[in-house]
Amino acid sequence: MKILVINGPNLNLLGVREPSIYGRETYFDLVDKINGYANRCGVDVEVLQSNHEGELVDFIHRAYYTKVDGIVINPAAYTHTSVALLDAVKAVGIPTVEVHISDVSKREDFRQISFVRAACIATISGKGTDGYLEAMDLLIKEQKK
Repeated sequence: MKILVINGPNLNLLGVREPSIYGRETYFDLVDKINGYANRCGVDVEVLQSNHEGELVDFIHRAYYTKVDGIVINPAAYTHTSVALLDAVKAVGIPTVEVHISDVSKREDFRQISFVRAACIATISGKGTDGYLEAMDLLIKEQKK
């Protein structure tokens, strides 16, 4: 099984940006955690990050052509603004799980809106970086159906 993990803007600053909200784990810690978990699960994983919306769309399109079985996406701020990401996820038809490190339901009003969610099979929010692992588990179970 191949899973693509896509991280949106500012996630490269994990551990630096608002650690009271996002924790002290760095982006490199997150990537190591995901790679280690994928290895234990026998899953091939690629982890990508960009601060640019168009590049995130390109990652999703490339997943279609490279036969990725599932996508974990943390669109970050683009969650609340990007119809382009919604359309890309819908277009490729790959099972996708939306992840947020913080509990967006307990944050600012604008964070309650997720355009991407409409194309996802699930959303995991507020579980820290462990939410990525839970998302991978969901995709592994989805593939076995």
